[in-house]
Amino acid sequence: MDRMLVLKAISDETRMKIMSLLLHHNYCVRALARKLNLSEGAVSQHLKVLRDAGLLTGEKKGYFMHYDVNREVLHALAADIETLASMERELCTPEESGCHSSEQEYCHTQKHGNEEVRESCHGADFAKGGNGHEHPGHCHCHKSE
Repeated sequence: MDRMLVLKAISDETRMKIMSLLLHHNYCVRALARKLNLSEGAVSQHLKVLRDAGLLTGEKKGYFMHYDVNREVLHALAADIETLASMERELCTPEESGCHSSEQEYCHTQKHGNEEVRESCHGADFAKGGNGHEHPGHCHCHKSE
């Protein structure tokens, strides 16, 4: 599955409507065109994009092709999105993250009344000064101004 191709295919509102219709019932181009109040040519173009992304399968019934959604592709996409959503954020330290020295300089030379700056440099725990984290000796983030 080409995830980007699938995402681009379903990013169109009309194609999402087609997907929704086809998830409930198999339809041919003519039936989809009537339900969506579109020309058969327009529906065919949308179906091509969805087919090219691997989202549709077709079954010939007489003279007409009836389309169905390839649910395996939707499940694979859902699993990819779930994996992204469940990723844990790692704390960033300037030395380990490869920040440019100017970014480290910015963090460590600002008057750090601004928690957002401290958090972007050291992470939420450093910004709040909690959880027993030792602050680097050269940093004056938590010293009173």
